[in-house]
Amino acid sequence: MILDPFSNRQSPAASRQPRPPKVAIVHDWLTGMRGGEKVLEAICELYPAATLYTLVQVPGSVSARIERHRIKRSVVQQLPKAGEFYRQYLPLFPTVVELFDLDRYNLVISSSHCAAKSVIRGGAATHVCYCHSPMRYAWDQFSSYFGPEQVGRFRSRILRPVMARMARWDAATAGRVDRFLANSQYVAGRIRRYYNRGSTVVYPPVDTTFYRLLAPAPAQPSESTFLIVSALVPYKRVEIAIEACRRLGARLKIVGRGPEEARLRLLADDNVEFLGWCADDDIRELYGQATAVLLPGIEDFGMVPVEAQACGTPVVAYGQGGACETVVDGQTGVLVADGSASAFAEGLARARGLRFDRTAIRAHAEQFSRERFMNSFQAAVASAVAEREAAR
Repeated sequence: MILDPFSNRQSPAASRQPRPPKVAIVHDWLTGMRGGEKVLEAICELYPAATLYTLVQVPGSVSARIERHRIKRSVVQQLPKAGEFYRQYLPLFPTVVELFDLDRYNLVISSSHCAAKSVIRGGAATHVCYCHSPMRYAWDQFSSYFGPEQVGRFRSRILRPVMARMARWDAATAGRVDRFLANSQYVAGRIRRYYNRGSTVVYPPVDTTFYRLLAPAPAQPSESTFLIVSALVPYKRVEIAIEACRRLGARLKIVGRGPEEARLRLLADDNVEFLGWCADDDIRELYGQATAVLLPGIEDFGMVPVEAQACGTPVVAYGQGGACETVVDGQTGVLVADGSASAFAEGLARARGLRFDRTAIRAHAEQFSRERFMNSFQAAVASAVAEREAAR
């Protein structure tokens, strides 16, 4: 700011300078540091003065860089055990997210896989949505989340019309977004299918500085040891990896927690080790030690496979979704055409027999770096703001 030393008023030169926009960032919930929160962390770094809005927060569950922001929580925060059972309040989210008062902001950035993209911005504001995925459980993955096997036959029957209504609301409010950014070509297709909107693909930021080839390389186990790093939720299909490793007689380490953990433990034999959530340093070492990192579910993008490749470790993935954009079959891993346990076991056996170039795998991962995300994201936001201003 340029000040006139003889006056308390701002100088004419300063008044001509454009003021930085007032920015609001909206993220569905802050309950753990997963892939979506790593994207949010990068966005928070780009906009350090922004106010962060969220439906519910568990203090200490995300990084200090995120919690450094001024955080405004919704009324869901006041409901019983909201931090633990926030998913039970899902039918309330459409009403609650529309209560956020964003009139004072001229740039709204939503980081959305549920309801955040449906906030109501001020009339002069630009709304850019980084879409991790249209709401999976309201669209094509209802059975994976709320099918009879997950919640019981009666509850599944009750929830089906609720989620159908949620899907209609999700589609109807897509027009509140000025520019969609998709985290992969796969998600761009879902945005086109469910919202009838185009989008710009901006791949998520992977910390390829932290996740790297270690020197000396971690000691490799004497026998094949595969690794999963994942929230233990239905659509991740961790049970496929458990069965595939059983058929192959291979060890499997599972990093993560979630509502599926008890069921998965019942399915596992002695060859499977559940490690819970681990520190990033430990995960990096586990990546380096693994024969391959496994991705048995369909991911919208999948940051874990790229982190593993940044450490020089191949990936065995179901050949659908974001994995097709991040894993090169035969070079940085193996893509399995069939989602069955038997096909996945064959994929593990193939990976075990291939000789991978860890340096080449690392080089492939570098195209998904944090720096590239920062540049692409800022360019997309600037383009969206300019387009909206030109339309006024």
